Amino acid sequence: MKPRSLSAVGTWLIPVAAFVVFSGCNAATDTKSITFGATAGDFSDIVSQSLKPQLEAKGYRVQLVQFSDYVQPNIALAERRLDANIFQHKPYLDEFVAQKGLKLTPVAQVPTAPLGLYAGKRKTLAEATDGIRVAVPNDPTNLARALRILADLGWIALPEGADPFHISPKDITSNPKHVEIVQLEAAQLPRSAQDVDYAIINGNYVVTSGMKLSAALAREKGKEHVNWAVVRTEDVGKPFVADIVAALKSPSFKEYADRKFAGYNFPENWGE
Repeated sequence: MKPRSLSAVGTWLIPVAAFVVFSGCNAATDTKSITFGATAGDFSDIVSQSLKPQLEAKGYRVQLVQFSDYVQPNIALAERRLDANIFQHKPYLDEFVAQKGLKLTPVAQVPTAPLGLYAGKRKTLAEATDGIRVAVPNDPTNLARALRILADLGWIALPEGADPFHISPKDITSNPKHVEIVQLEAAQLPRSAQDVDYAIINGNYVVTSGMKLSAALAREKGKEHVNWAVVRTEDVGKPFVADIVAALKSPSFKEYADRKFAGYNFPENWGE
């Protein structure tokens, strides 16, 4: 984790050990201060580049705490060290809060880079011949997403009624193209793509590696993995939450996102 801060409108950068020492420091209690948590990169950009100026125009003081893991942002939110976080899709949130017994609620979606299949040694889908090698993320959530992309392409088949968020290679019921699935750490996939025929890569690693999301030969379907702004359930009806939601649904934010996040998956009803 990489939290951070120096001022009421700054960004926190505190080493892990220091974060434990200061864990008693709660998010500001007055209603005109909002502390966001977000993973570094696009979600932190959303806060600092669009939400912060919009909310400051309404009189709020805005802080941003950056994280490099997917556990601490929810713990910090539940412990009142944050007022909202932006980093996760709903399937992950649902499983996390069930396991930890937390009361957190998603309130508005944000643009999210999709998982996609990218060219390696083979440059088009038409070149997908028998025995192709496809690199995929090896963590369970993203592995399941990758297998769904392969099934959508007809390269493998998965059982009817299987939990789409927990499937693994052992669940494959047929493999007509004899696809060899190569599991790698997600961060390794961009640089390993040329060693296989195709690679299924997380959108954030596509962007940070300098690749283009538009280069994807296939993308995951549906909006299940579009991420959310999340707050404590008890705060859902409070004015600051309504102001966060309004900012994320504002014409200003949509214009910013359309310009900043070309190729991302956008929230439902984005065009309305």
